[in-house]
Amino acid sequence: MLGIRRLAPSDAVDRLEVAVNLTESPLAWLARRGHLTERQVTAGERLRTDHGLSGLGARVTMRWDVAPADSRGRSGGGADRQMLGGIDARRRFDAALAAVGPGLADILWRVACEGEGLSVAERGLGWPARAAKLVLGMALDRLADHYDNHSG
Repeated sequence: MLGIRRLAPSDAVDRLEVAVNLTESPLAWLARRGHLTERQVTAGERLRTDHGLSGLGARVTMRWDVAPADSRGRSGGGADRQMLGGIDARRRFDAALAAVGPGLADILWRVACEGEGLSVAERGLGWPARAAKLVLGMALDRLADHYDNHSG
C-alpha cells in the first residue's frame, strides 16, 4: 500500500486520474498498522478523490491557467467539462456523506478528506482520546457499503 495509487472517479465527464500519495494519508497509516481494511481505505480514498475534484478542499494558490479552447477555437469548452466534473464530484461527495450519516460524517471528512490525524480530529470534535479510531472504522464501513450499492 506504500507509494502512489491512481484513483479515477466513477462518474466523471472525462476520466480524470488523481494521484494520491498513500504515505501521507492517515488512512494508509492506519491500514499499515492493521487498523483498517483495504475496503475501508479504498472507500475513504474514493471520498477524498471526490472531495478534491469538487473543489471543496482549501487552495494554497490561485489558478492562473487560461481555459483551453474547444474544437472551434472558442475558450471555455474544457472549463465547462471541468466544471461539470466538479459538480458531479460534489454530488457524489454529498451523497456519500449523507449515506454515512451526520454522526459519522464529521470524523470521515476530517481524516479522509482533510488529512487530520486521529488525535487532532478527536480534539477538534471534543471527543475523548482513542474514540476516533473506532468511529472512523464504522464510518468507513458505512461508506464502503454506500459505494458497493451505488457502483456501476
